[in-house]
Amino acid sequence: MEKLVAKGAEADLYIVDWNGLRAMKKVRVPKKYRHPELDYQMRKSQTNHEADIIHRAKFNGVPTPLLYHVDNKNAVIVMEYIDGIKIRDLVDQLTDIERIKLFKRIGFYAGKLHKAGIIHGDLTTSNIIKSGDRIVFIDFGLSEVNSEVEKRGVDLNLMNRMLTSTHYRYQEELLEAFKDGYRVSMEEEAMEALERMEEVAKRGRYIEKE
Repeated sequence: MEKLVAKGAEADLYIVDWNGLRAMKKVRVPKKYRHPELDYQMRKSQTNHEADIIHRAKFNGVPTPLLYHVDNKNAVIVMEYIDGIKIRDLVDQLTDIERIKLFKRIGFYAGKLHKAGIIHGDLTTSNIIKSGDRIVFIDFGLSEVNSEVEKRGVDLNLMNRMLTSTHYRYQEELLEAFKDGYRVSMEEEAMEALERMEEVAKRGRYIEKE
């Protein structure tokens, strides 16, 4: 059983049967505009990098899909299928108290990522799934190992922008809950990163006005 569920610019996603388990297969597809050898090396490197990031995040206490198989030769990662609902689609179904509690947890895990030197690269409610009591961070294709304050601020601003555009009715309260959780796990490093998030947001508004 293999079912294509998403085609992206970077990779295709399939639901597959993996030794009796329902799994997600991510395949980085060849780019015809690149030299074949360069393309092969890039896809191989990106596959290894993403698998390493997922492992590093999990090692540092951030819930991520289990890795079942990494085939860097064919640029394939087979991982746990997370049976749940994306936070993006869940927010409107929750009570005020549930939303705040949820975003404190999300902020806490975002802080754990940054504390471990991981920048998610696409930190939005589309890339976090609630599965039972678990909150699982997914899609580390744009992630990198980096502890720069600027990178952290940009990462946080992605969540801020998502809240503003998609969850605007609850933006203020959810951002505050997210920040509260982030401060717990990031400790003394939180203030600088959150201040940089505000600076990044202001720069974005300035550019839009121009």
